[in-house]
Amino acid sequence: MVWKRKNRWLRRWLVVMVFWAVPVLIVVVREIQEEMAYNRAELERVLTTWQLTDAQRATSAATRCHGKPEQARQTACPAEVLAANAVRQQEALAEYAHRRSTLVVYLWHAFVGYWVVPAAVLLACGVLIGGVRRALRRSPAAEHQMDQH
Repeated sequence: MVWKRKNRWLRRWLVVMVFWAVPVLIVVVREIQEEMAYNRAELERVLTTWQLTDAQRATSAATRCHGKPEQARQTACPAEVLAANAVRQQEALAEYAHRRSTLVVYLWHAFVGYWVVPAAVLLACGVLIGGVRRALRRSPAAEHQMDQH
């Protein structure tokens, strides 16, 4: 009985932190979905957009160079067009990877700021309040002496 009563605040803190984790996780999942959808769409746009010179357009390279690089190779896109766009496409892939890692770092900081820090603050407050209550509580020996009188 003493064990249950003694750590009641700790159980309450755990319940609050579990319930507080739910909205934090909902926000995290939605943020990941929205940001990654945007990043994938941007990557897809860059990988399927071909920059051609006027001379290449005149030789009907535009009709053979469409879609992603693999698809363009299959449709006999000229090698010089593939090479000219390869650098831009590699930069887009590197930018996509950078955005993903930046999103992970951002979400880690948000998790720490919105869940870990409040949890630590509430735990510290609970420990402080528990310590003050314990210090202000009368000792069992003093209560026993008052009961005898």
